[in-house]
Amino acid sequence: MFSKFTSILQHAVEALAPSLPLQEDFVYHWKAITHYYIETSDDKAPVTDTNIPSHLEQMLDILTQEESERDSGETGPCMEYLLHHKILETLFTLGKADCPPGMKQQVLSFYTKLLGRIHQPLLPHINVHRPVQKLIRLCGEILAAPTENEEIQFLCIVCAKLKQDPYLVNFFLENKVKRPDPKRPGVEGVREDLASPDTGQPQAEGQAAESPEEPKSAAAQSNNNNVNNYNIVTSLLNLTKSPDGRIVVKACEGLMLLVSLPEPAAAKCLTENTELCELLTDRLSAFYKALPMSMDPLDIETVESVNWGLDVYNMKDDAAIFTGKRALISFLSWLDYCDQLIKEAQKTAAAVLAKAVRERFFVAVMEPQLMQTSEVGILTSTALLNRIIRQVTSEALLQDMVYFLLGEEKGPETLASIAQNPLRHRLIEHCDHLSDEISIMTLRLFEHLIQKPNQHILHSLMLRSLEERNYLENKPQEEREPVENGQPHDFIDLEEDPLFGDDFSPENRLSSPDWLSNSPTHSPYHAKPDGKTEVHKIVNSFLCLVPDEAKSSSHVEGTGYDTYLRDAHRQFRDYCGICQRWDWRGTPKAMEKCDLDSPFFEGHFLKVLFDRMGRILDQPYDVNLHVTSVLSKLSLLPHPHMHEYLLDPYINLGPGCRSLFSVIVRVVGDLMLRIQRIPDFTPKLLLVRKRLLGLEPEGLNIDHMTLLEGVIVLEEFCKELAAIAFVKFHTSASTSP
Repeated sequence: MFSKFTSILQHAVEALAPSLPLQEDFVYHWKAITHYYIETSDDKAPVTDTNIPSHLEQMLDILTQEESERDSGETGPCMEYLLHHKILETLFTLGKADCPPGMKQQVLSFYTKLLGRIHQPLLPHINVHRPVQKLIRLCGEILAAPTENEEIQFLCIVCAKLKQDPYLVNFFLENKVKRPDPKRPGVEGVREDLASPDTGQPQAEGQAAESPEEPKSAAAQSNNNNVNNYNIVTSLLNLTKSPDGRIVVKACEGLMLLVSLPEPAAAKCLTENTELCELLTDRLSAFYKALPMSMDPLDIETVESVNWGLDVYNMKDDAAIFTGKRALISFLSWLDYCDQLIKEAQKTAAAVLAKAVRERFFVAVMEPQLMQTSEVGILTSTALLNRIIRQVTSEALLQDMVYFLLGEEKGPETLASIAQNPLRHRLIEHCDHLSDEISIMTLRLFEHLIQKPNQHILHSLMLRSLEERNYLENKPQEEREPVENGQPHDFIDLEEDPLFGDDFSPENRLSSPDWLSNSPTHSPYHAKPDGKTEVHKIVNSFLCLVPDEAKSSSHVEGTGYDTYLRDAHRQFRDYCGICQRWDWRGTPKAMEKCDLDSPFFEGHFLKVLFDRMGRILDQPYDVNLHVTSVLSKLSLLPHPHMHEYLLDPYINLGPGCRSLFSVIVRVVGDLMLRIQRIPDFTPKLLLVRKRLLGLEPEGLNIDHMTLLEGVIVLEEFCKELAAIAFVKFHTSASTSP
């Protein structure tokens, strides 16, 4: 009570007294604080019952006013006094001792406001960054401490200052063998210092505050073999364990700022001498392990995206609740944080962090789940992996995730080597699993994977098998069959084949566009001088693959070939945007440079897709939709070998080789035999199409439903391939000089 009265009386005296020059006023407030320690023996009274908070606030106001009245960058006498008399060092000692109780909070607040309000650079001064470093070490020492809020505010303002001037971070890489400063043993030592006379003048030369320092460079620090401490990272890591979610988010924000600093020494120290990698991966693993063993893939796929800083979830207000939703949101939220942190991180730090996630989470935690034999477990873990693939955007994390899934091999794939990487082999085999659910989920996974901006995905799955173009027939020109009318004698012209002949009627043909009308006439077997088979022949080849009696789209409005053109154009443009920075040549590799003698293997992935495509008439509708969707995505790739292998019906395949077109031709041949054994095939086909489109209500079961649905998917797929071929050629023609 007496202290409060004294405080009120002091404020009244200050209000009536004439205003002093700023420096005298500043010194007065500092003296008032020091006199408290000299004259007061009761250290148990809380600091809020003293005048210390008021004096500290007045000192901050004076420093702010002084700076505003001076030219930018000029240090005034009050700031000089603070630096020369090591006021921050003294305050640190008082805060560390928490004398009087609550002093640590006051000191943290003073440091935070000083760094936040003063615009001139303070951290380069040794009498600023040294006590700041010491105060950093006090933060996060005690979990759920009453000073947590002040600690995180202080650490975040330091992070912000380092972000403004990243080179200053070298001040905060502290050597572990460094001895504590013996000059300040504790509060008693402070009392002795404060009792010594103070003239208000700079200290003697031996005690003078140093001018702003240059931080040691990374090279200078590397000359010291001792390991550096990165105390600010350690303190932030400790605060991420706080039970207060707001403190955790702030600590994560501070770490995000620090990992982005470009200083190599800081990046090295961050990844080698702190537990940041462990924090990211251990928490990611813990959240993953907290998920239920069985979850509905639809729930995993459709749960709303949660940004890491906004992980706020109210179970009571959620109408779409399902078992494990809280745990799933927590996992996806932390995954988002890891992804964003690695995306922001300095390049070498990002690589180390991503590798840690790969080894400590993907390999250690996820791989056993993906390799299990339980169908329920496979389905859940594959759905989670699919969600992870969709969510990851950082280049470094994506690269390590791809290496985890597909391996790092770059050489041609052989039939004997497909099982060398067990996880890759298992995932691809799951595209043709006995369980349709697992097959569909794995196909969806690969569909999302091949659309990610990573060149190794496409190289590993397809391109390394097509690099040498050894799917083409390797015969010298003189050994080839004799040519009649510009064609081999055994060449089958699709226009004259009875299987396709009727479909080449004028109304079913694609009219040749203006930019092709002046092209010289070539047989379908031959290519134009630029190496591209005439596009209208390719388009018509796909459009006419399915015979008339197996077509039903012409009887339903809005299902023509042209409906695919717009989607194909948009998707191809998106793919070109992804692939433009990769070293993909615009034309196929010259035949004379290809190793055509090496045996051709289409690769494990294409083998499984082609096998499934060959069974399109006997597979469930949903499986067929996903198989054709993946193949259409691959056909959109702007790579000349992929285009040639998947979209050119007229390439001369080598013995035992198959292409997408040849697989479809075999399916159509099988279809023609089956049609003859099914009465009223065309009306049934039309009815099934209308039911699929919702134009007819579900009624009695129709015989051969799987076959009829497969025929509809086949027809639509051929139209889609025709649209893709047209759009790709048109785009390349319009952009070529």
